[in-house]
Amino acid sequence: MTLTLHAVAAGSVLPRLKGLSTVLAKASVHCREHGLAEQTILGDRLAADMFDLTRQVQIATDHTKSMLYRVTGQDVPSLPDTETSFAELQARIEKAKALFEAVDADAVNARTGVEFEVKFPWATMSFTGASYLLQFGLPNFYFHVATAYDIVRKNDVKIGKSDFLGA
Repeated sequence: MTLTLHAVAAGSVLPRLKGLSTVLAKASVHCREHGLAEQTILGDRLAADMFDLTRQVQIATDHTKSMLYRVTGQDVPSLPDTETSFAELQARIEKAKALFEAVDADAVNARTGVEFEVKFPWATMSFTGASYLLQFGLPNFYFHVATAYDIVRKNDVKIGKSDFLGA
């Protein structure tokens, strides 16, 4: 069996999206059971200079939808950052997952060594398909998913490592 770039991406992203969805569902139940406004957890952050839970989920899903589109040279679809509830964040996760799954695996694998540039507000960076996915897309995705998990856990929601892993 050959390990492909698409297989690495799908095997990393899809289970973590399932885990992120589970973590948010448990946070929503926790709010209801404890009489907390959803914004109590959605607006929380690990440190004053970090983004809140809502923004962490938005950025994680931005990386979900953008990584394969960038690797294949396609325009990245837009998902406006308008979510204000757990239900809306769950819907965003599903949209990002559908966009991720819509990218053809062969198109991703064909671009493993192809060079391209990504323009950010602060810099233009050069990548190959493999270097973008392995050194930028996936690490950023994992950072924001883990931070979202940590914010929820910090709020005494009963979640564990298996929830993060999407088991």
